[in-house]
Amino acid sequence: MSDIRRSMGRRGLRHLALPLVFAATLSVGSAAELNPAALAYKLPDQIPWSPVDAHGAQQAVVVGDPNKPGFYMVYNKWTKGHHFSHPHFHPNDRYIVVLQGTWWVGTGANFDPEHSSAPMPAGSFVTHFGKQVHWDGAKDEDAVLLIMGEGPGTATAVPEEK
Repeated sequence: MSDIRRSMGRRGLRHLALPLVFAATLSVGSAAELNPAALAYKLPDQIPWSPVDAHGAQQAVVVGDPNKPGFYMVYNKWTKGHHFSHPHFHPNDRYIVVLQGTWWVGTGANFDPEHSSAPMPAGSFVTHFGKQVHWDGAKDEDAVLLIMGEGPGTATAVPEEK
Protein backbone atom coordinates (compact mmCIF):
# COMPACT_ATOMS: atom_id res chain seq x y z
CA MET A 1 0.00 0.00 0.00
CA SER A 2 2.81 2.39 0.79
CA ASP A 3 4.27 1.83 -2.71
CA ILE A 4 0.95 2.84 -4.26
CA ARG A 5 0.81 6.00 -2.13
CA ARG A 6 4.38 6.92 -3.10
CA SER A 7 3.64 6.35 -6.77
CA MET A 8 0.46 8.45 -6.60
CA GLY A 9 2.33 11.13 -4.66
CA ARG A 10 4.99 11.36 -7.34
CA ARG A 11 2.39 11.51 -10.11
CA GLY A 12 0.53 14.19 -8.19
CA LEU A 13 3.72 16.21 -7.82
CA ARG A 14 4.38 15.90 -11.54
CA HIS A 15 0.88 17.14 -12.33
CA LEU A 16 1.30 20.00 -9.89
CA ALA A 17 4.79 20.89 -11.19
CA LEU A 18 3.62 21.58 -14.75
CA PRO A 19 1.21 24.40 -13.78
CA LEU A 20 3.82 25.83 -11.41
CA VAL A 21 6.43 25.96 -14.19
CA PHE A 22 3.86 27.58 -16.49
CA ALA A 23 2.98 30.18 -13.83
CA ALA A 24 6.66 30.93 -13.24
CA THR A 25 7.15 31.46 -16.96
CA LEU A 26 4.26 33.93 -17.05
CA SER A 27 5.60 35.84 -14.05
CA VAL A 28 9.03 36.13 -15.69
CA GLY A 29 7.36 37.48 -18.82
CA SER A 30 5.41 40.07 -16.88
CA ALA A 31 8.50 41.02 -14.85
CA ALA A 32 10.20 41.93 -18.14
CA GLU A 33 7.60 44.63 -18.80
CA LEU A 34 9.71 47.61 -17.75
CA ASN A 35 8.38 51.13 -17.34
CA PRO A 36 9.98 53.32 -20.05
CA ALA A 37 9.48 56.35 -17.77
CA ALA A 38 11.78 54.66 -15.24
CA LEU A 39 14.61 53.47 -17.51
CA ALA A 40 15.76 53.06 -21.07
CA TYR A 41 18.03 50.36 -22.39
CA LYS A 42 19.57 48.96 -25.54
CA LEU A 43 20.72 45.39 -25.82
CA PRO A 44 24.12 44.82 -27.47
CA ASP A 45 22.60 44.03 -30.88
CA GLN A 46 20.62 47.30 -30.77
CA ILE A 47 23.66 49.58 -30.38
CA PRO A 48 24.65 51.08 -33.74
CA TRP A 49 28.42 50.94 -34.34
CA SER A 50 30.14 53.06 -36.97
CA PRO A 51 32.11 51.31 -39.69
CA VAL A 52 35.78 50.62 -38.91
CA ASP A 53 37.76 53.77 -39.77
CA ALA A 54 41.22 54.10 -41.37
CA HIS A 55 42.87 53.79 -37.94
CA GLY A 56 41.07 50.48 -37.18
CA ALA A 57 38.55 51.93 -34.73
CA GLN A 58 34.77 51.81 -34.38
CA GLN A 59 32.56 53.99 -32.25
CA ALA A 60 29.02 53.79 -30.86
CA VAL A 61 27.56 56.85 -29.13
CA VAL A 62 25.34 55.76 -26.24
CA VAL A 63 24.67 59.10 -24.46
CA GLY A 64 24.94 62.69 -25.66
CA ASP A 65 27.02 63.91 -28.59
CA PRO A 66 30.82 63.98 -28.20
CA ASN A 67 31.03 66.78 -30.77
CA LYS A 68 28.88 69.17 -28.73
CA PRO A 69 29.09 70.69 -25.24
CA GLY A 70 27.68 68.43 -22.53
CA PHE A 71 28.13 64.97 -21.07
CA TYR A 72 28.67 62.07 -23.45
CA MET A 73 29.44 58.35 -23.35
CA VAL A 74 30.76 56.32 -26.26
CA TYR A 75 31.89 52.78 -26.79
CA ASN A 76 35.14 52.66 -28.73
CA LYS A 77 36.55 49.49 -30.23
CA TRP A 78 40.15 49.28 -31.40
CA THR A 79 40.41 46.29 -33.71
CA LYS A 80 43.34 43.90 -33.40
CA GLY A 81 46.20 44.25 -35.85
CA HIS A 82 48.36 47.03 -34.36
CA HIS A 83 45.82 49.80 -34.96
CA PHE A 84 46.61 53.05 -33.13
CA SER A 85 45.67 56.69 -33.03
CA HIS A 86 48.59 59.07 -33.44
CA PRO A 87 49.61 61.77 -30.93
CA HIS A 88 46.69 64.08 -30.14
CA PHE A 89 44.87 65.74 -27.27
CA HIS A 90 41.30 66.55 -26.27
CA PRO A 91 40.09 69.86 -24.81
CA ASN A 92 38.56 68.22 -21.70
CA ASP A 93 39.27 65.30 -19.39
CA ARG A 94 38.03 61.89 -20.56
CA TYR A 95 37.36 58.89 -18.34
CA ILE A 96 37.86 55.45 -19.84
CA VAL A 97 37.00 51.93 -18.67
CA VAL A 98 38.51 48.99 -20.55
CA LEU A 99 35.61 46.56 -20.98
CA GLN A 100 37.28 43.88 -23.09
CA GLY A 101 40.74 42.98 -24.33
CA THR A 102 43.95 44.91 -23.75
CA TRP A 103 44.18 48.59 -24.64
CA TRP A 104 47.64 50.02 -25.21
CA VAL A 105 48.32 53.64 -24.22
CA GLY A 106 51.21 56.03 -24.71
CA THR A 107 51.90 59.67 -23.88
CA GLY A 108 53.76 62.49 -25.58
CA ALA A 109 54.56 63.16 -29.20
CA ASN A 110 57.03 60.25 -29.50
CA PHE A 111 54.83 57.69 -31.27
CA ASP A 112 56.39 54.25 -30.68
CA PRO A 113 53.74 51.60 -29.89
CA GLU A 114 56.30 48.78 -29.67
CA HIS A 115 58.50 50.41 -27.04
CA SER A 116 56.59 53.29 -25.45
CA SER A 117 53.10 51.97 -24.75
CA ALA A 118 51.67 50.38 -21.63
CA PRO A 119 49.00 47.62 -21.57
CA MET A 120 45.68 48.31 -19.86
CA PRO A 121 43.80 45.00 -19.39
CA ALA A 122 40.02 44.65 -19.08
CA GLY A 123 38.79 46.31 -15.90
CA SER A 124 41.36 49.13 -16.02
CA PHE A 125 40.27 52.75 -15.48
CA VAL A 126 42.21 55.53 -17.23
CA THR A 127 41.88 59.32 -17.19
CA HIS A 128 43.07 61.28 -20.22
CA PHE A 129 43.65 64.78 -18.91
CA GLY A 130 42.52 67.63 -21.14
CA LYS A 131 45.14 69.24 -23.39
CA GLN A 132 47.71 66.49 -22.63
CA VAL A 133 49.19 64.56 -25.56
CA HIS A 134 48.53 60.84 -25.80
CA TRP A 135 47.91 58.04 -28.30
CA ASP A 136 46.39 54.59 -27.97
CA GLY A 137 45.13 51.47 -29.70
CA ALA A 138 45.18 47.69 -29.89
CA LYS A 139 47.84 45.15 -30.76
CA ASP A 140 46.99 41.42 -30.84
CA GLU A 141 43.34 41.55 -29.74
CA ASP A 142 40.34 43.85 -29.96
CA ALA A 143 40.00 46.36 -27.14
CA VAL A 144 36.55 47.68 -26.23
CA LEU A 145 36.35 50.86 -24.14
CA LEU A 146 33.67 52.97 -22.50
CA ILE A 147 34.71 56.62 -22.78
CA MET A 148 32.93 59.35 -20.80
CA GLY A 149 33.50 63.08 -20.68
CA GLU A 150 32.28 66.61 -21.23
CA GLY A 151 32.09 67.64 -24.86
CA PRO A 152 33.24 68.65 -27.16
CA GLY A 153 35.46 65.57 -27.22
CA THR A 154 37.25 66.58 -30.39
CA ALA A 155 40.85 65.55 -31.01
CA THR A 156 43.66 67.89 -32.02
CA ALA A 157 46.57 66.21 -33.83
CA VAL A 158 50.12 66.85 -32.61
CA PRO A 159 53.21 66.53 -34.86
CA GLU A 160 55.04 63.26 -34.13
CA GLU A 161 58.56 63.18 -32.81
CA LYS A 162 60.90 60.40 -33.86
